[in-house]
Amino acid sequence: MERIKLYNRRSLIMHTIEKLTAILTHIKNIYIGKEEVIDLLGICLLARENAFLYGPPGTAKSAIVRTLSSSIINGKNFEYLLTRFTEPNEIFGPFDIRKLKEGELITNTEGMMPEASMVFLDEIFNANSAILNSLLTALNEKIFKRGKENKKLPALIFVGASNVLPEDEALNALFDRFLIRIKVDYVNIELLQHVLIAGRKLENHTNLEPIPAINPQEIIELQSLCRTVNLHSVYEAYLKAIIELRNIGIAISDRRAVKIQNLIAASALICGRNEAILSDLWVLKYTWDTEEQIELLEGIINRIIEKDDKANAHIQAFKNKSPDPEELMKDFNLLLYNWENASNDFDEQNLIKDKLRYLQTRCSWLPNEDQKKFILKEIDGLWKKILHS
Repeated sequence: MERIKLYNRRSLIMHTIEKLTAILTHIKNIYIGKEEVIDLLGICLLARENAFLYGPPGTAKSAIVRTLSSSIINGKNFEYLLTRFTEPNEIFGPFDIRKLKEGELITNTEGMMPEASMVFLDEIFNANSAILNSLLTALNEKIFKRGKENKKLPALIFVGASNVLPEDEALNALFDRFLIRIKVDYVNIELLQHVLIAGRKLENHTNLEPIPAINPQEIIELQSLCRTVNLHSVYEAYLKAIIELRNIGIAISDRRAVKIQNLIAASALICGRNEAILSDLWVLKYTWDTEEQIELLEGIINRIIEKDDKANAHIQAFKNKSPDPEELMKDFNLLLYNWENASNDFDEQNLIKDKLRYLQTRCSWLPNEDQKKFILKEIDGLWKKILHS
């Protein structure tokens, strides 16, 4: 009897995962060239962690979130463009006038963020001090606090977006609340024709298949299950990765290091596994703080996960981007200059060596063999200089 129950539960779980996968596939068919963004939003939804979308206007950031929200049965989407003058009432709702007359400060949250199943906050770094504290608590603890009010939020996921990264130190705490950072750019020129055709269909509502659906309770069950995924087999590699990233200046806080485990578990779960494998560490590629760290992270994490030979890895785990050979040479020349003009500072020299190793890794992705050999020869020359110094 117990075996039958376990089998039925397993079948139900797999059916629910298939429903979510079907939704993500459907959205990918609408928004061509945005597979990476959509898959990462799926991971964050499963892990119940926040995602940040970074990129210029017109890259379908809000449209993707809106479409994902429409797939949730009776889901409530709250979307707002923040400005420096945005007031708490615009996000959380106004105070209830009737209660106010009775001396109680109670917020009327109908149709506002505290009742939404998906929250999208555009230009998030325009958040001012009036809403910042309440926003930080909502993002981190999924709790709405305002005066004496204190209630749990039903939000399945928070998504923030901006076309700039925070410069004000006061906003660093807000940025830290977004566990995954996704750079969203215009699609590659090769895909532009497909984008135009798909966009035309979308605008004219022609030949559009009905979007698959999932209910909030099913997502909540998957989120709970995500916490039970066994991470034991990747702990050692994960710990080493975090230490290596901190050593090269990527500041992953203790809180974020703990929470990233939920993303690793979500990668395993969406692949139908209840145990993580090495390739699930691919999510670490998206924990950058600055644009300069994006390729650096990708190289380090790819070097770790390429040792994984297990089947059923996440579709995004081994999707490498071919680097630009001209950019590689620019990066190399900068490293050569930095080494020749470096001080005797041990940390500075180690950082140059780390970057050179990463540059070497990136060269292996070049499709042109002549370009690859030329740049690798230059890199080899610099290694000889380093060894002889």
